[in-house]
Amino acid sequence: MPDKDNFFERVYDVVRLIPYGRVTSYGAIAKFLGAARSARMVGWAMNACHGREDVPAHRVVNRVGLLSGKHHFQGTNLMQQLLESEGIKVKEHKVVNFEKCLWDPVKELGV
Repeated sequence: MPDKDNFFERVYDVVRLIPYGRVTSYGAIAKFLGAARSARMVGWAMNACHGREDVPAHRVVNRVGLLSGKHHFQGTNLMQQLLESEGIKVKEHKVVNFEKCLWDPVKELGV
């Protein structure tokens, strides 16, 4: 298993690259980092980063666009509000037109 702290920092480095108005998934980040089966560990990293304003955790959703991490944000709908403030539409806790909003680091940054 990779060193957790180092892996988390690598996750945060990728999350900082997600463009404004775009989202990515836990699995896409894991795949980019060469740990394709570690989407859950990416989720743990996102959970551990709250309070770090330099990591736009609200831009990371699950593989179908569901705001699965929303309960880790302060307030009832903060994650949704942050996404909507960037022009991303959310309906029933899911990104509308997820495929169009998806930023895939493997495709965008290369491996």
